[in-house]
Amino acid sequence: MTGEDRIASYLCSLECGHGELCDRIAREARREHVPILRPETAAFLKTMVSIVRPRRILEVGTAVGYSALLMAQAMPPDAKITTIENYAPRAVKAREHFRQACLEGRITLMEGEAGEILKQLSGPYDFVFMDAAKGQYLHWLPRLLELTESGSVIFSDNVFQDGDIFESRFAVPRRDRTIHARMREYLYRLKHSPKLETSIVPVGDGVALSVRRMEDCHENH
Repeated sequence: MTGEDRIASYLCSLECGHGELCDRIAREARREHVPILRPETAAFLKTMVSIVRPRRILEVGTAVGYSALLMAQAMPPDAKITTIENYAPRAVKAREHFRQACLEGRITLMEGEAGEILKQLSGPYDFVFMDAAKGQYLHWLPRLLELTESGSVIFSDNVFQDGDIFESRFAVPRRDRTIHARMREYLYRLKHSPKLETSIVPVGDGVALSVRRMEDCHENH
């Protein structure tokens, strides 16, 4: 077991769960190999939502609704979530989970290709959670900047790509080189955008935590 594995194992041992429904969804998802948040990332996401206290949350990548339900536990009572899922069978399960949680009125699930749905939305959103096709993060970023404003947070998950991001493009399988290059470019843009203050956090499979700067912040430097 590596040092990173020991840290993750210890952090997971401290978790007390997220309620009967969410814990059941997590068990079923892992049994059925549905990608959901790692335990340490789930805790970090809920903490960030608790800090930011967003009124409007946008999630790109619903899967079976696990992360949306976690955010709903931490968001203010009057907050709402818009979440996007492109895979119909998972969207069906997510809707059922939202019904079981009695959150249908506060979580709106939109089915379809995220790039097209993002064009239809109107902001601003206070908090954006990115957990969909990693190769598309780069393409969605300009639209996300249009849908957010000063103080908004963009939380991008799985930016380490199971460690591939640290390797040269020639060290990753040929089939993964495009997504590898796109993620590296995405992280570069997050770190160098005059509109964002970004920290890359080694939690789970890597989180890029970006905050929209005040509009004139970069002009004063």
